[in-house]
Amino acid sequence: MTQEIHVQGLEKSSSPALRASDADRDRVTELLRTAVADGRLDPVEFDERLDAALTARTLDALAPLVTDLVAVPGSAGALMLPLAGRPAEPAAELLTIKERHGSVRRDGRWTLPHRLALRTAWCDVLLDLTSAVRSAPDLVIELRVSGGNVELVLAPGMVVDANALSVRHSTLAIRGDTDDGTPEALRIRLTGRMRHGRLDVRRQTPHR
Repeated sequence: MTQEIHVQGLEKSSSPALRASDADRDRVTELLRTAVADGRLDPVEFDERLDAALTARTLDALAPLVTDLVAVPGSAGALMLPLAGRPAEPAAELLTIKERHGSVRRDGRWTLPHRLALRTAWCDVLLDLTSAVRSAPDLVIELRVSGGNVELVLAPGMVVDANALSVRHSTLAIRGDTDDGTPEALRIRLTGRMRHGRLDVRRQTPHR
């Protein structure tokens, strides 16, 4: 009985020479960068595996580079990447979140839109991007926030640009080292305005 084996970020076929696409190589490269950032790989191992990933021609050549880095789906520390050709959900051009006097939470594995509009008043908002599926190299988050707290949790390689955000009677706190050597994987541009609230940007705590 033949069993089909799925590796997060890749779909390994029974075909002995199924060709890897650029998207497959990109997914493995992203997983390797995440692994070296959180201590799963040392720099020497990372360089060796990255060279192999960039030159791999088949899925069979890519799979061994990540099999010891991928945890069981749903377990603590799992590195989540979509299967090739099987996104978690279609990427939306615009996602609008509206709430008043409540709470909003987006976390786990969700597909990032190209633009996210946040329209909240006196709410607590958590946007956890650490396991999110990226649909583009940039994400624009447009805020129209009055009161309440907005917390943004980032994975290694995510960079925040808040130059276009207008803040009045509010607190903006961006925590964590942005120059840790991790290649930039996603640039988040904050625009719009915040009044009488707090925006807290923090980075995922590395695994020890």
